Amino acid sequence: MSKQWAQSGTGEFKRQVSSFRETISATHPIYKPAKGRYWLYVSLACPWAHRTIITRALKGLTSVIGVSVVHWHLDEKGWRFLPADSISGKDTTDHFSFSGGIKGSELDVSHPSGDIPSDSKRLNIDANVEPNCGFNRLREFYLKSNPDYSARFTVPVLWDLETKTIVNNESADIIRILNSGVFDEFVEDKEYLANKRELVPKQLEAEIDDFNTWVYDGINNGVYKAGFSENQAVYEREVTNVFNNLDKVEAILKKKHSDLESKHGKGNEKAILSEYFTVGNQLTEADVRFYTTIVRFDPVYVQHFKCNFNTIRDGYPFIHLWLRNLYWNYDAFKLTTNFDHIKLHYTRSHPRINPLGLTPLGPKPDIMNL
Repeated sequence: MSKQWAQSGTGEFKRQVSSFRETISATHPIYKPAKGRYWLYVSLACPWAHRTIITRALKGLTSVIGVSVVHWHLDEKGWRFLPADSISGKDTTDHFSFSGGIKGSELDVSHPSGDIPSDSKRLNIDANVEPNCGFNRLREFYLKSNPDYSARFTVPVLWDLETKTIVNNESADIIRILNSGVFDEFVEDKEYLANKRELVPKQLEAEIDDFNTWVYDGINNGVYKAGFSENQAVYEREVTNVFNNLDKVEAILKKKHSDLESKHGKGNEKAILSEYFTVGNQLTEADVRFYTTIVRFDPVYVQHFKCNFNTIRDGYPFIHLWLRNLYWNYDAFKLTTNFDHIKLHYTRSHPRINPLGLTPLGPKPDIMNL
């Protein structure tokens, strides 16, 4: 999500098209599945990157594919990693572990360059020194892969440690790669092996693709089209479209909840929630992709992107229940959601929208209990 916004002559937001679109398979001439060969570089603030680490966890791949986290602050040079001299002798690299969430420490990040905002010293920063190439900036991976690369330096990045190049930087592709089963032979997670969670089951694939298409345009990317618009008429059109599409999802989930009440009984909330998902009666990719926008909606998009017709918690009871079910009942969602990174990134990295860089304290709590 590194400075992905671009404005047309009409003040409309245009998203950059991803440049690296390779896949990983046993038949690929270069990128074959292997344990420890591939690495994800992500921002905990970015909804597109967030998709990939949720999928990585759901598919039992935390011991197969490494992950490193950039600092939440995005400046004119793009995403950066923690400098090596900020560690004070502590190893904060999250190589493979996930059981306790993405590891973080109280870090002393003040240093002579002043490259990181001074007040971040007091924050619990879940970011890493880059462990593989010693790079300071995400852009170095792009230029290593293609010295002539001239577009923006976005997360997520799926990196091949063997060829030292970017395999893919499109989140929709990456989560399909992770879900494809090509890494199953290396999985040690007993819970995953017992359940073999399939996020894009064949019988639901067409419905998932359809849901993803209109949700992406109207909600995932819709909040950006509203928030980065530089024309009042464009903003009004886009923010209205966001809420029209939220209304559509709310109606889907309301009917789903009613059907599940008829099936399990109104008082059997545990059974209802076990099948309460956007597509079908199981957790799928559609839920992963929708979640990363909705979990950011009340803390960021309502105020920062002016998507303030309503909040999720006050205006969309069935989406709100769906959100809390994922967050509180599935560690892959809860332990990869960092509200500090989310709120600080948006409010401190977009000076055209928020020139003073003030970060609102609300809403409280960041997410309500189930």
